[in-house]
Amino acid sequence: MEALKPIKEGKVREIYDIGDSLVMVATDRISCYDVILKNEIVKKGTVLTQMSRFWFDMTEDILPNHMITTDVNEMPEFFRQDRFNGNSMKCKKLTMLPIECIVRGYITGSGWASYKENGTVCGIKLPDGLIESDKLPEPIYTPSTKADLGDHDENISYEKSVEILKKIYPEKGEEYAEKLRDYTIALYKKCADYALTRGIIIADTKFEFGLDEDGNIVLGDEMLTPDSSRFWPADIYEPGHGQPSFDKQFARDWLKSDENKAASTDDWMLPQDIADKTISKYLEAYELITGKALA
Repeated sequence: MEALKPIKEGKVREIYDIGDSLVMVATDRISCYDVILKNEIVKKGTVLTQMSRFWFDMTEDILPNHMITTDVNEMPEFFRQDRFNGNSMKCKKLTMLPIECIVRGYITGSGWASYKENGTVCGIKLPDGLIESDKLPEPIYTPSTKADLGDHDENISYEKSVEILKKIYPEKGEEYAEKLRDYTIALYKKCADYALTRGIIIADTKFEFGLDEDGNIVLGDEMLTPDSSRFWPADIYEPGHGQPSFDKQFARDWLKSDENKAASTDDWMLPQDIADKTISKYLEAYELITGKALA
């Protein structure tokens, strides 16, 4: 069996080139505030991969995605090891577009901080009188740049996204920017409506897109996972304050609590009980959304 090495490693994912396609492996690493923590969250990578698979299948009617299979028996022999089973996805090769496509359906986090300051979120004027965690009249599209490992993404305007894409694709950049915005909103609306029927509010999320060899836009990376989204329990939703969540906000809150916030990010490590509670949140979200336990 030939050992393979990833061609790219992100905070959580490893990407392997297998010739005509890629294998994307979601590890059990956890990243908070752009810092990779020292400990892993067991089963987290499998939750990410299988949840993405669920959403990719659901949204094929909106646009194609990069998923080929999550069955390791359809991948090279190297991936038929326990450590790859369930957390690996064979994918089409894409030329990724340099925009993170963020959509917000509720006002929270950095959006809430910005709104309190000047009534806008990423330069978009919102109605007066909103309170923390309020549902927005309509979802808003707030793109950002895609930063390298260790750097921070930068929020940009829609107009700036057009400018960035036109520099790379002079003839089609504006069309691509418009399609990214429209696909992002359409994906969010369909999936948020569905999730609400399963007891979960999707407050916000991000998508990434690429181009196939014919120049068509294809949905890539991960999709609507607890790593890329804010999931809130609908049954106890109450605007006016921050909401409990099914995502890694639980771990973030612990890291920023009074007893931990002074610690160096080089030493960030979750105690076992916090790690256990974090994966329980991920598993609960998966089971609510898909209607089945993680295999």
